[in-house]
Amino acid sequence: MNPAFPLSIEDAKAALHEMARSPVSPARPIVVLAGLFDPGVISRDIARRLRRVFTPDAPLISASFFWQFTFDACREKVLRRVQRRFPSDDPGCTVEVDVVGFSMGGLIARYAAMHHENGPRLKINRLFTIGTPHRGAVKAPLAPFDPRAVDMRIDSQFLAMLDDDASRDGYELMPYVRTRDAVVGSENAAPPGREPWWVPNKRWSLSHNMAGADERILADIARRLRGEQPLTRCDMNRERQDFSSSCGNDPL
Repeated sequence: MNPAFPLSIEDAKAALHEMARSPVSPARPIVVLAGLFDPGVISRDIARRLRRVFTPDAPLISASFFWQFTFDACREKVLRRVQRRFPSDDPGCTVEVDVVGFSMGGLIARYAAMHHENGPRLKINRLFTIGTPHRGAVKAPLAPFDPRAVDMRIDSQFLAMLDDDASRDGYELMPYVRTRDAVVGSENAAPPGREPWWVPNKRWSLSHNMAGADERILADIARRLRGEQPLTRCDMNRERQDFSSSCGNDPL
């Protein structure tokens, strides 16, 4: 068990159940973004699980990108979806939202939050990412036919651009991952200089594909979205070396 994330699966389920018994309204709209090759199954499941801890009228939507083959197309779909559901009078940005990005969805959110010459940007308050290849995915070279996979290769120009823009964003980023993620590489699930909140992989479970259904990760995200005490410990905004030494977040 990660000392910085000392939560068992049973305790996480109990926490989610307790939150579901006392639903609240989120502080702002919540947007769940899908990963590569997900037609919406994983993203809708994450949205469904999170919806249980909020009131029935909570502004919560999900988006998948099965037919969008570039990050530009993915960005445009997110902006259209958010603007259609939560109209903004500001031509430069959408309404402020919290985003949960599974895998590639976290990169889409970061890209949509950047300032672009044409069109608005996604105004993010908090970005929660699950198994997102912030530093690239080890399996990305296996899909050379997909421009998005090419952009998710380790040391790609696209990822370097996102990192260069990090100093200009105004949102909080909280990365999560399960150990033994053979698709992304658990150590790649946080931007440079950061460590992700990690939990051990479940027995007989696909570490990457099933991370969006991990009760421990969802319980901590739900607590934070509800404005309650998180289940993780320490400040993840510290530099990696400080976090590793003071919080016991051992290398993955």
